[in-house]
Amino acid sequence: MSEFHNPFVRGYRNLRFVRTLLITWEDDSPPVWRPLHPCQSHLPDDEVARFPCLFSADHALITEGQDVPPELEALHQTDGIVRSVVYAIEGQDFDGKPAHVGDTYSEEAAREVIQRVGFETGVYSRCWEVSAQHIRTEAWHYLANLADLATPSAFLFIAFRVPYSLAIGVKLISTPWTDENLALSEGISAAQLRQEHRNKGMPDDLANVIELAGQADVRILIFDGDAPLLPGLPLIES
Repeated sequence: MSEFHNPFVRGYRNLRFVRTLLITWEDDSPPVWRPLHPCQSHLPDDEVARFPCLFSADHALITEGQDVPPELEALHQTDGIVRSVVYAIEGQDFDGKPAHVGDTYSEEAAREVIQRVGFETGVYSRCWEVSAQHIRTEAWHYLANLADLATPSAFLFIAFRVPYSLAIGVKLISTPWTDENLALSEGISAAQLRQEHRNKGMPDDLANVIELAGQADVRILIFDGDAPLLPGLPLIES
């Protein structure tokens, strides 16, 4: 059977980051990449970068300012200097093959990349399913009324009920909701769109969530009491 690409497959599995060191050694030798030895994993980046080290085929050891046991030093006999600390982002393709996604220069940046490119259950591309706990009960009823009646066209979204479910969906129009795009497509600004929502009595918590989704070019947003919470989105306590 010929190989078939499943168009529904997205992203990588088992994303993680690994702190690696770019090390130079002999003048005519190419640089090498090594992870820090586990016994020194607690060292912050500023106590690693630009410090002399010893390395083997598997690990590197910082020597300046560190107590290295003689038996461990004997296993790392090549002298070098750490030129840079790099956080390599690694993962697996759908078939399990290892994949190098990219490099960053801080742990924070590596975590942010993983969050952006990771496809988790309940969250996918431009269609998002989020917990109804991100909006108040008042906002939920407001959205339900829009789904049962005609949503004002000036809102630039259409609310709808999901059949056989308590979930309520929103189809956003003319995204992304940036000044530039809204001026071209609707002749308005993002602030004017937000004001239109306020003029019609939309609760602020609902307006905030929908505005954030519109800015991110989300096209379908579904609120469901059984859906997962979205990290970084405020949790509303009724």
